[in-house]
Amino acid sequence: MIQVCAQCGTRWNVRDRQRVWCPRCRGTLLAPGALPSAPPPQGPPDRRWGAPAAASNRPQPGPLPQGFKWIAVRPGAAPPPRQPRRPLGPTPRYASIPRWSLYDPAGEHTVDTTTGAGARSGPSATMVRATLITAMALLGFAVLMHIARYALLLINRTVLLNPLLAAVVTWGGVVASVLAAFAMVVTAVVLTNWLIARRAAVFAHHGRDDPRSKWQLWAGCLIPLVNLIWAPVYLIELARAEGRTGLRITAWWIAWVLSTVVSVFSIATSFASDAQGIANNTVTTTIAYLLALATVVLVLEVFQGFERRPVDRPVKRWVMVATVPGAGRSEEEPEEESAESAPAVEAEDQNPAA
Repeated sequence: MIQVCAQCGTRWNVRDRQRVWCPRCRGTLLAPGALPSAPPPQGPPDRRWGAPAAASNRPQPGPLPQGFKWIAVRPGAAPPPRQPRRPLGPTPRYASIPRWSLYDPAGEHTVDTTTGAGARSGPSATMVRATLITAMALLGFAVLMHIARYALLLINRTVLLNPLLAAVVTWGGVVASVLAAFAMVVTAVVLTNWLIARRAAVFAHHGRDDPRSKWQLWAGCLIPLVNLIWAPVYLIELARAEGRTGLRITAWWIAWVLSTVVSVFSIATSFASDAQGIANNTVTTTIAYLLALATVVLVLEVFQGFERRPVDRPVKRWVMVATVPGAGRSEEEPEEESAESAPAVEAEDQNPAA
């Protein structure tokens, strides 16, 4: 910011603060935008500041042209031009959660479950989920066909049915039963394969081998009536190894036992030839399919409970915490004593840091 003295005509760079008096002749400084249009009056200058007599003979600046004004400038050379910013590029995307972050000493001894001894070679979670949903759909279809068959049996007591309709409903129930049985076998094989791979990954994460061999797991999960005992035991061992609770394994176990008992009773009574025996067997088969459907639903919930948390991320994590001084102080000690014994945050007669 430049101001001109109205008396001696000296231009003063007052920077960013407007001043009133000229330091040389004690004359009045004009405003930054107002310049003298006429030469200052000739008179004896003030000698208090030792100004030379020839200062009044300097040429005075004329008025600025139209459209110009005085502006504040930075002293010295002009600043260098700013470098243009480089393009940042596309937004980074990650297929999985990034593992780079603050230093985590607890993660040094983790085992990679995708490579090495803890590799999971079993079916993916999507495949297991799709298999369970398909089995649920086929079981639901079998339930609907047997309900329709029972309704036609009630109607056939007083009305003669169309042979084509009777054949469609009868053979439809048979086809639905075959598809449901095939779906249950495929579901058992897929779930057993997933259980073996999950157990291998969990025990490898803990640095040891699975105490059960593969042939024990296959036999305990696929042999009928034997799997009622050993398959839930294998699953409970897996849950304990991962430190999980509340997975509804017991509810699934009870539903599976009831479904198996009703299914065996339905197969045993399927050889009835009289009308009432056929109707009773149809009701029993419908209940068996409903219990099987509930069992598959509970299996899906148990599977989702395991898949919500990866193998290498434990449920509980123990962290070492330094002992805080004075944490074990008894309650009888007054708070004033602890406040007096604490060191002063600031020294006396000193201003606090900004």
